[in-house]
Amino acid sequence: MLNEFLVDAKQHLPNGYNKLAVIVDNLDRMVLVKDGDGRTNYEEVFLDRSEQLQALDCHLIYTVPISMVYSTRATDLRDIYGDPQLLPMIMVNTLKGDIYQPGLKKVKEVINKRVRQIAPELLLETEIFDSPQTLDRLCLMSGGHVRNLLLLTQDAIGRTEELPVSEKAVRRAITQARDTYRRAVENHQWCLLAEVSCSKRIINDDLYRSLMYNRCLLEYRYLDDDGEMQRWYDIHPLIQGIPEFKEAVAKLS
Repeated sequence: MLNEFLVDAKQHLPNGYNKLAVIVDNLDRMVLVKDGDGRTNYEEVFLDRSEQLQALDCHLIYTVPISMVYSTRATDLRDIYGDPQLLPMIMVNTLKGDIYQPGLKKVKEVINKRVRQIAPELLLETEIFDSPQTLDRLCLMSGGHVRNLLLLTQDAIGRTEELPVSEKAVRRAITQARDTYRRAVENHQWCLLAEVSCSKRIINDDLYRSLMYNRCLLEYRYLDDDGEMQRWYDIHPLIQGIPEFKEAVAKLS
């Protein structure tokens, strides 16, 4: 049926285009399941069934769980599909912890484009939000993760009867999201998060991959002075205010 749809859709392609581009989203959210031999459902879908995934007569983009890209099967994934394109977070803080203004500006643009669809005449920093500081706090607490950014914004607006969105509404949205992250972390993982917050590096094993999968750990990239791509990791900013994390950091010092 899908191939029939593709054939029909091709009839409506603009002149000069001979193939559709199909994006298969949300496969990166698949819950990891292992069988008795230790093989995962990720391997079954992306490796065992790779011929089927590539058989459609169109350009294809599949989203892949981040933990598979960092697994021992990463080379197999590359051999079949080529190099996966990783989308890092928007860098709102530097490696040293300072605010990265170009990244913060870009995150604000994301919100602004959404707001413009509803209220194009209102100023983002003073009429949609009650102050630039309130907007900055919301953007920084997203960690540059666009999905988290939009969820925080949606929650803050949902707590607002009349514009502008107040600092109190943003604070309550942050508190709610922080509690979700607290419940996502298992007790033995707080020490790992504390270590990454200090070293800005991860070890490539299942413990760290699971924290990347649930977005407790975020990846950032930048170009150094030689034009080489560098990467670093940090905890999600929402985790910083959780008591268990603070206790784990205190034990490191």
